[in-house]
Amino acid sequence: MLCRAGQIRRCAASLSQTINQVAASRQKHTLPDLTYDYGALEPHISAEIMQLHHSKHHATYVNNLNVTEEKYQEALAKGDVTSQVALQPALKFNGGGHINHTIFWTNLSPNGGGEPQGELMEAIKRDFGSFQKMKEKMSAATVAVQGSGWGWLGFDKESGRLRIAACANQDPLHGTTGLIPLLGIDVWEHAYYLQYKNVRPDYVKAIWNVINWENVSERLQTAKK
Repeated sequence: MLCRAGQIRRCAASLSQTINQVAASRQKHTLPDLTYDYGALEPHISAEIMQLHHSKHHATYVNNLNVTEEKYQEALAKGDVTSQVALQPALKFNGGGHINHTIFWTNLSPNGGGEPQGELMEAIKRDFGSFQKMKEKMSAATVAVQGSGWGWLGFDKESGRLRIAACANQDPLHGTTGLIPLLGIDVWEHAYYLQYKNVRPDYVKAIWNVINWENVSERLQTAKK
């Protein structure tokens, strides 16, 4: 009996060591590089805002996500369900912040603005009546976000149609609504306050001038697969 108990303890210790090794070898999340300079989106978004937003705010989400995931792995290894549950809000917030911003940077381009082309434009006309109506509807939903959050153009895979949604805080669109994110507008104050102060509508109006419609179109094609 003692021999069997010893085997169980050794097996448990080996399993715990394996889990810890996997956790240690897990590739950590990193801050993605931008494909343009911080000042490339001026005058619509200032270089100062872009620098702070990317190198400070997004970096903080990445760092906190890595720390939270390490704690979560430790809780898993220990079978500590209480700690796993307690860590869920931090995973959602920092994981969502990383996901959202990674999409956001690619949605923007110094060569952006104008109108989308091809299949994306046809889908917009089909689901909203016109590009202008889509812009108005998404702008209104984004400006209306209470406190901090995001406005989104998403793809509903079940219906095959485009939809507009708003998410609070850093809630990720896909994880909370099921919609696949195509275009996101960040309306946390750190995204615009230094330049637009408390006039969120002016920021939302200006950001359309740097929207990377090629990226949005690519995301639609991927979402439809």
